[in-house]
Amino acid sequence: MSRAPSFVVLAASLAAGACGANATGTRAAAEPAAVSVSAVTVAEQPITRFIRVSGTLTAQEDAQVAAEIAGRVVATPVERGTLVNEGDNLIRISADEVEAQAHEAQANAAQIEARLGLTGGIAFDAERVPEVANAKAASALARIDFGRAEKLHAGKLLSQSEFDQRAAQLDAAERQYDVAKNGAAQQYQALLGARARVALAQKAVADTVVKAPFAGAVGERFVSVGDYVTRGMKVATVMRINPLRVELTVPEQYVSAVAPGRAVSFDVDAYPGESFSGQVRYVSPSVTAATRALMLEAVVPNPNGRLKPGFFAVARIEEAGKQSAILAPAAAVRTTAGTARVFVLSGDRAEERIVTTGQAVGDQLGRY
Repeated sequence: MSRAPSFVVLAASLAAGACGANATGTRAAAEPAAVSVSAVTVAEQPITRFIRVSGTLTAQEDAQVAAEIAGRVVATPVERGTLVNEGDNLIRISADEVEAQAHEAQANAAQIEARLGLTGGIAFDAERVPEVANAKAASALARIDFGRAEKLHAGKLLSQSEFDQRAAQLDAAERQYDVAKNGAAQQYQALLGARARVALAQKAVADTVVKAPFAGAVGERFVSVGDYVTRGMKVATVMRINPLRVELTVPEQYVSAVAPGRAVSFDVDAYPGESFSGQVRYVSPSVTAATRALMLEAVVPNPNGRLKPGFFAVARIEEAGKQSAILAPAAAVRTTAGTARVFVLSGDRAEERIVTTGQAVGDQLGRY
């Protein structure tokens, strides 16, 4: 690669031009006096270019937390801005009524369990239900009695009427056994319903405490002690503020230069002179027709909470690959009336050149 021309850094040397006066006060034409200046040799080199865009910081998550049960608010342990962990209490609703319902449901379930002999966590078995066991024993006894009667009747030792009586007793015992088994099955279904009511009652008790869905900060609390809330009524907002998201709008011509994983740096007015960084996580699959722009989202670490949702951000997105540019010290570039100029060595003289500058790289400006 050939070396680029040298740029001359001129401090105040333009004022040191050589126009002298003779002793009589008459200005004489003379060659300009030589001026000592500093020169820097610059060369073309690859640099990373950036797209400059703007956007807004938003919370990673912003939940509108609602009550799951109706009732009177009895406690509000958080205020706006309170930091919470997942599961921390946001508000408490009176639980007196639902606790009474839970106790009633538990008592009904326990009564059916005792009737079915399911104490101590024993699994349901219809044959172990006392009524079924008794009916089964009676049926077995009736069958034995009928067997004896059958033998006696065959030997002409038992009358037909007595034999018919034994047969009827066996039939009745077997039908009673079937009825007992069906009754036990129905009671077990009733137990399942009772247990479901217990679970619902216990959930209602748990729902009297509205909890934070994730770790973050309370944005708003909409109710106070004594307020009556209904199911689905919004009671608070919780925001996840670490990390944050920065939503950026990228002009259509730069769409090919952005992709998930690209580095993003940005500034906010709240902290002048300080830069923050993040990484592109999401790129919209389509360009907005009205603005001809693409929406993308970057993730920004915020461990100390200094950055706030709603901050306006001026961001720089790193483009893919490297591009060639000539870098010159910013001090070598003079801008007058919006036109950038540098002085280039030509032999032993400095010639002024108009240049187009690009982005700054440290204390240097790029020319592409």
